[in-house]
Amino acid sequence: MISREILPTFPTCPGVYLMKNASGRIVYVGKAKHLRRRLASYFQPEHRLPPKVRIMMPKVESIDFLCTATEKEALLLEASLIKKHRPKYNIVLRDDKEYVLFCLSRNHPYPALRLTRKVLRDGSVFFGPFTSALGARETKRVIDRLFPLRKCRDTVFANRTRPCLQYHIGRCLGPCCLPVSEEDYRQVVRRVELFLSGKSDELMAGLHAQMMRLSDALDFEGAARLRDSIRALRETVERQAAVLSDGRDLDVIGVHGNENGAGLAIVFVRQGRIIDGQSFWFADTAVETPEDQTRLTDSFVMQYYTPERFIPARIITAFGSLDPALEDALADMRGGKVGLAKARGDQERRLIDIASANAKAQAIRQRRTTTTPAELARALGMEGEVERIECVDASHIQGEGMRVGMVVFVDGREEKSAYRTYSFPELEGTADDYLALASFVARRLKSGPPWPDLLLIDGGKGQLASVERALAENGATDIPLAAIAKGESRRAGELGDVIFRPGRKNPLALRPGSPEMLLLQHVRDTAHRYIISRLRRHKRAAQLSSELDRLPGVGPKTARLLWEHFDSALAMTKAGVEELAALPGLGPKKAEALHAALKSLIKAD
Repeated sequence: MISREILPTFPTCPGVYLMKNASGRIVYVGKAKHLRRRLASYFQPEHRLPPKVRIMMPKVESIDFLCTATEKEALLLEASLIKKHRPKYNIVLRDDKEYVLFCLSRNHPYPALRLTRKVLRDGSVFFGPFTSALGARETKRVIDRLFPLRKCRDTVFANRTRPCLQYHIGRCLGPCCLPVSEEDYRQVVRRVELFLSGKSDELMAGLHAQMMRLSDALDFEGAARLRDSIRALRETVERQAAVLSDGRDLDVIGVHGNENGAGLAIVFVRQGRIIDGQSFWFADTAVETPEDQTRLTDSFVMQYYTPERFIPARIITAFGSLDPALEDALADMRGGKVGLAKARGDQERRLIDIASANAKAQAIRQRRTTTTPAELARALGMEGEVERIECVDASHIQGEGMRVGMVVFVDGREEKSAYRTYSFPELEGTADDYLALASFVARRLKSGPPWPDLLLIDGGKGQLASVERALAENGATDIPLAAIAKGESRRAGELGDVIFRPGRKNPLALRPGSPEMLLLQHVRDTAHRYIISRLRRHKRAAQLSSELDRLPGVGPKTARLLWEHFDSALAMTKAGVEELAALPGLGPKKAEALHAALKSLIKAD
């Protein structure tokens, strides 16, 4: 355990400090305006320390630091290091994927609506975010049916010589080939913007007025089309109640804690209406006071928002922010002013209540279904804690393409950057899972730490014995093992899973549906899906490679050119027309024909 005698060795500048355990692993990252003063707060009498710090400090063996010029730089560096190292005692946002947005480009005279996960500061208009990609695609299908915007990419639009099928079925005005005025097209764009903004009253009123004008002009077919559009809009759009009378954009953050941790929910309000939301769970995080809650939301905000994510001009929480540098950092990412503040007024306080209710629901759900590293270790008859789980599954297709897939979970969450696929060409045609797992052990040991607290095998006692024997032969007997296999009995139409451990004849007595069993099943299922997806990708790449030479217009010279610029045939099929046209010796016409031929490989599969 580290002592306070080291305090004089720390500087007084702003910066970031990294606390490490005996094995050199970073367990906490923090930032400070004054490093020495901030670190001194960790060496107070034990009764004055927060519970988490009392648990953490006995495990800290060394502290490193990085000085910065300003507090804002320290804030940005802290967020970057937390995302990179995911320290055990930090509030770590694990579900940090970018959500789906609708994008209307303003730098094209005839904009197309597309789905994206990145915000580009190029003048485009963005709507969202949507946490469900499926829901966003469903919404886009409705828009494509109701509003005749073009559907093609810019490169296709620039090279098209006649209208496509979308024009002939009435879902595009055909501006690529026909004399469509920019003003007429802008009217359609404006309707789409109203649709996505939730301004249904204005949209309906405009469509109704236009319908009446067409009716007065005896254009009954056009009026009937608008009538049908109004009816469809009424059925699909207005399912959201207005929550802000002034139609602002807000993100609203609510928090609820229990004895196991804290739930946090973010609610997205766009144009005064709630459009979506997302909930998160932070295990072993205490939120007993307003200061605890504010510290949690500050850490969440700095990890959640990025320059590529949509950032509204105002973000509200129950108690505001403790860190004035946060607003400056958010403003830099947004390219405009951002307010991070306490809710004000009845409307915003009601939104906090909604977000807090969602956070509470997340906390209750997690309390029922999650297990801690210590609880999992006890259930498996192990000492200590099971933080890092590596799960392996051997698979092949009729003896061909033998592979072992490894997935990694840390504190119950996927760590996809650590996933690995091991191939064994020497085992082709053997269909020997035991030998593949034994070969995997040798390869895994060569790659070195971090070592798992549990190596989980998808299989039964035979697979477990094979891995145990291979570890012993390589002198690695200290890696805990378990195997998860399908049981013989069926309950309610589902297979019951059983857990085997070395040295036991019978499986462990883990209750079906217990948090520990659910976690192990989830890890196993993830490993199985992962290796199957890799096998299918390998098979598809091999098929594409053999089919490439048979494509029309692809001779030895063109094939060699493609292989020089792409790693695989699969990468060739994903290349766009512009990327192909940039290759030496391929003009636009040949690139377009080659692009169509490559796409035909996927359609034919």
